[in-house]
Amino acid sequence: MTRVRHPYLDHPSPLIPFAHRGGAADGLENTVAAFRRAATAGYRYFETDVHTTADGRLVAFHDATLDRVTDSRGRIRDLPWSEVRHARVAGKEPLPLFEELLEEFPDARWNVDIKAEPALEPLVEAVRKAGAWDRVCVGSFNEGRVARALRLAGPRLATSYGVRGVLGLRLRSYGIPAALRAGAVAAQVPEAQSGIRVVDRRFVRAAHERGLQVHVWTVNDPDRMAALLDLGVDGIMTDHLETLRTVLTDRGVWV
Repeated sequence: MTRVRHPYLDHPSPLIPFAHRGGAADGLENTVAAFRRAATAGYRYFETDVHTTADGRLVAFHDATLDRVTDSRGRIRDLPWSEVRHARVAGKEPLPLFEELLEEFPDARWNVDIKAEPALEPLVEAVRKAGAWDRVCVGSFNEGRVARALRLAGPRLATSYGVRGVLGLRLRSYGIPAALRAGAVAAQVPEAQSGIRVVDRRFVRAAHERGLQVHVWTVNDPDRMAALLDLGVDGIMTDHLETLRTVLTDRGVWV
């Protein structure tokens, strides 16, 4: 485990357990009900995603459209909040605004994936308005998008690497020169991508040498969780809350 570079990463155990979309295994992903269940299970770190509606409201939701997990249809960016608010995940739970999540869970820390450019400025503004700089880490596959968020907010905003930054870190791990964006506090990566391993001991060591934590998504198998812990990763994101809690409890590192 590497040193803490930002208050967001100040966690009492050697590993940060993240509830991915609040714990998506029960089908209620990115809902207040899911995050409340995660909090009850002892999770302090939640992963979510954000999109903006046609009238600029910042919604915590993964997909660009409502079609896959709700009883409604349409692209979020094309619909006003007055319509989106009536959609129900699994026919049960409404979509939350991100500002509501910050208020509902004042002790939680949020890893937020900016899914589309229009969500960038509203997200930074929501964090500013709530004074939640120590409680939010911003990420995106798009490295430029995260860099723009960092320019808007300054070093008070924790950020993780996008695809370009992860590639640069992977090259650095092999001793190949590569540019890396300054200001990131973590590399958040899949264990493997397209059959190619991303996370190995070399990658973790390269990250730690640069003061970066390594958070891996989305891991639901207990054997894979254990293998990643043996590599020294700093965080695991999971849909299966009880599984990760059991693995960490058995190792004596669940807090």
